[in-house]
Amino acid sequence: MDDCQRLLSAVRACRLCAANLPLGPRPLLQLAPAARILLAGQAPGRKAHDSGVPFDDASGERLRQWLGVERATFYDPTRIAILPMGLCYPGSGPSGDLPPRPECAPAWREALLAQLPTLQLTLVLGQYALGWHLPQYATVSAAVADWQATLPRGVLALPHPSPRNQRWLSQHPWFAAEVLPALRARVAALLSA
Repeated sequence: MDDCQRLLSAVRACRLCAANLPLGPRPLLQLAPAARILLAGQAPGRKAHDSGVPFDDASGERLRQWLGVERATFYDPTRIAILPMGLCYPGSGPSGDLPPRPECAPAWREALLAQLPTLQLTLVLGQYALGWHLPQYATVSAAVADWQATLPRGVLALPHPSPRNQRWLSQHPWFAAEVLPALRARVAALLSA
């Protein structure tokens, strides 16, 4: 077993915040050293927790459309790594899912990111991932709006692909008109290289 597989086994056995997880621990992630694209999200949702598959919901369908990839490509860890800030479903609150557990990223994130030596594009989804990967931006909207500055550096903030985010998408039509074509072109180039 190589270092990456040993680390993934340890992560999948993690019980660090088990007492605070309403459905218990079920770390969801995918990565392999050959991955060139990283999806840095918030935490798995309830449907993903139930199925054991990251982005196994309407958000995932929209995200795959945004990227211009089929399901098989999306779930190929040698092509796309999926590493949320919190690896387990944190439970729900009054206005959606709770934030990722604060113990998770400090415990695992650096070691997991170190397993991605060929990474060329990090897609940042949500404020918690933004705080880690693009801390200079106060809001996700500000980071998304500055896409022409961040994309050449290999990092792109995206609004959350949740159906609940339809209002943001309708208020920012430039996202679909400008950002998505550039994103699809970059993803296609990385996956075909």
